[in-house]
Amino acid sequence: MKYGIVIRYEFDASWLRLGRDERNAKEEVFQKEIVGPFADKLSVRHFDAEAFSTDYSDFLFVETDDLTSYYYFIEKLRDSDFIAHGWVRLRDISIGIQDGYKEYENDNA
Repeated sequence: MKYGIVIRYEFDASWLRLGRDERNAKEEVFQKEIVGPFADKLSVRHFDAEAFSTDYSDFLFVETDDLTSYYYFIEKLRDSDFIAHGWVRLRDISIGIQDGYKEYENDNA
């Protein structure tokens, strides 16, 4: 089964006080050290949302068929400087199964 996961989060003002060069360098760390180890198991895309929501500033859309890898990705994120320094606050996580009803119908026909 393919899972779609939306992770809504907010960047703290302390993140915004960092210079753009420093933020870009940390984005490279995020891609290499947090997403990288799971690149063969997860598709991770980033979306800006601050112009459209006041509850969160950004969200990730993750696709996977391996929930264990997804869980380990979240643990790695939680262990990162992004969370430890308070730069990012996770706001909400939603998960769904792509075409889950079709899977059900195939299994119960």
